Amino acid sequence: MKATLTTILLFLFTLSFSQNYKTLVGEADALYKNKEYKKSVEKYTAAFSIEQKSAEDLYNAACSAALLGNKKVAFQWLQLALDRGWSNVNHLTTDTDLKSLHNDKKWQILVNDMQKIVDAREANYDKALQARLLALFEEDQTIRKEFIKAQKEYGNQSKIVDSLGKVMMHKDSINLGKVTDILDKYGWVGADKVGGQANQTLFLVIQHADLQTQQKYLPMMREAVKNNNASSSALALLEDRVALGEGKKQIYGSQIGYDNNTNTEYVLPLEDPDNVDTRRASVGLGPLADYVKRWNIIWNAEEYKKQLPEIEAKSKK
Repeated sequence: MKATLTTILLFLFTLSFSQNYKTLVGEADALYKNKEYKKSVEKYTAAFSIEQKSAEDLYNAACSAALLGNKKVAFQWLQLALDRGWSNVNHLTTDTDLKSLHNDKKWQILVNDMQKIVDAREANYDKALQARLLALFEEDQTIRKEFIKAQKEYGNQSKIVDSLGKVMMHKDSINLGKVTDILDKYGWVGADKVGGQANQTLFLVIQHADLQTQQKYLPMMREAVKNNNASSSALALLEDRVALGEGKKQIYGSQIGYDNNTNTEYVLPLEDPDNVDTRRASVGLGPLADYVKRWNIIWNAEEYKKQLPEIEAKSKK
């Protein structure tokens, strides 16, 4: 009995630390998006005192540090990102967040070291396929960054946001054709064949696709997760999108709606709000309250349940 209790307590202790880490990283990311770089770096520092496993988190933290002007910490976190598997040298060299580092003598040394390690790590990769997917990643994310920036600066109803939205839809259509060609020919290619960033591109493009396409490739992604060729947290987002598209409630609370009348965001219809964090934790997602902060949403399950009928009616319009 003692051994069983110890195991349970160890699991809860580990889960608590994991949740604290995800909470801190979520807050750091939100602060970065609000251009509060000093506070963002502080949150990342606190998160990395718990663990330093995620190459993506370390890279994003380095961006906040660079924008703050703290070159020492930025280079430190970039090196750790490399050590943890960051492999997109092209993104590194073109990311404007890191522009302040380019004149430092450490920059070219870092780029060269990264290229050498990446070349060795990727010796057995399908380099041609990786290059195709990384190019698609840049296409997908660059226009979205421009769109989000315009939303913040000019508002959702502005002409520039409308124009960028149309450009984004056009690019999504082109990218989707390229990704479905890859999926149909190679299947859901794992990170062991093309690297993490390229592998992630498959999900990013499919999640922006029409419902019929999402429904077609959802079973393939489920199988990919079973085979460690896709992440369960990414699958959760696609599951939510498909569920809502089919007129059902989402499971993990990942999808956010926008109310044009109040100019506010809200969590789209969600199944069993009381236990959403348990479901989110099971797929590696942090608490919903932390996730929705980036949209200035204050999560309260009891209030949400009261508002749910209105939310369901609103989302069907």
